[in-house]
Amino acid sequence: MYDVMEKENIKIEDMIYEIRGNQVMLDSDLAYLYKCANGTKTINLAVKRHIKRFPERFMFKLTDEESKNIWFQIETKNGKLETRGGKFYKPYVFTEQGVAMLATVLRTSVAEDVSIEIMDAFVKMRHFIVENSDIYKSLNNINNKLLEHNEKIDYLFSKFDKKEWLLLKGESFNGYLSILEVLNSAKNEIIIIDNYADITFLDLIRNIKCSIILITKNSSRLSNIEIDKYNREYHNLKVIRDSSFHDRFIVVDNNEIYICGSSINSIGNKTSVIVKIESIATKEFLINNIMEIINNKKNSHN
Repeated sequence: MYDVMEKENIKIEDMIYEIRGNQVMLDSDLAYLYKCANGTKTINLAVKRHIKRFPERFMFKLTDEESKNIWFQIETKNGKLETRGGKFYKPYVFTEQGVAMLATVLRTSVAEDVSIEIMDAFVKMRHFIVENSDIYKSLNNINNKLLEHNEKIDYLFSKFDKKEWLLLKGESFNGYLSILEVLNSAKNEIIIIDNYADITFLDLIRNIKCSIILITKNSSRLSNIEIDKYNREYHNLKVIRDSSFHDRFIVVDNNEIYICGSSINSIGNKTSVIVKIESIATKEFLINNIMEIINNKKNSHN
């Protein structure tokens, strides 16, 4: 174990973080040091079997904010983030007492020896903080400022109005997510023009929380029977049969309009784009044209 740590230049002190006024270690780091065969699962099972030995002062789960802070520190330190299934997770952390207790319930070959190394590392960290309290406070302040700066950037980007998506051949799932992003931006009504809509379209819209009008040609792959069955359960779709348009469009709340380079049912099968139309004149002309078709169909049924 120590040969591996020396070879990989691993310092236990670098795995100790300060959270809620405590020096703690991540469950994933402890699983690595203790050579747990199933990673954090081994630790979780051991703790569950002896849960009374692990009060909150020994072990606790990080909040979203604490987790983000930890991952930011890790990224700053070594350029990588810990993820599970591509997503950040909220880890458990163990205080010095919790690490000592963990060594008594884990049955790995190195548990006792590693625990001694970890205890020594905690002692070194305490001495370092005492001897360099001013520097430590400054570093803490810098880290907090960087995290605050990062959060502001994330917030600003979240407010940006996305205007286009480039979808390469084979990116069907990205295409699906891109269409959903546009649809979910609507608050009241969505109008979709797609002459090749099929049952895939119904699956896409079934969880959209506003009314939807689909304009599609008579010979589209979506039958009236399928539409009737869908509306018996979801009640959010009206279909107008009209073939005036060649391209695919999405109108959001009668205000924004997007042009799609591919039909919704085949988005991502070939390279295409979804683009928000910015020209006011073009946007108004298209929306007025679309609304005229809808109103004419309504009047023809009266």
